[in-house]
Amino acid sequence: MFYYEVLCYNCKKIFKVYEGSLKYKQFKERKNKIFCCEDCSHKIRIDAIKNFFR
Repeated sequence: MFYYEVLCYNCKKIFKVYEGSLKYKQFKERKNKIFCCEDCSHKIRIDAIKNFFR
C-alpha cells in the first residue's frame, strides 16, 4: 500500500496519508496544501462545535 508522509500544521508531527483516502488524493493533486492529522482535526472540530453553542 502506498502512502505519503505529511507534516501536520497544528502539532508539527509527521503522519501517514494512505492510498485511497481523501487526504491522499488532495495531497497528490496539490502538495503545498495545509493538512492536519486525525487527532488535531478531531480537536479542532470539537472546539468549533463547543464555540458554536455559546
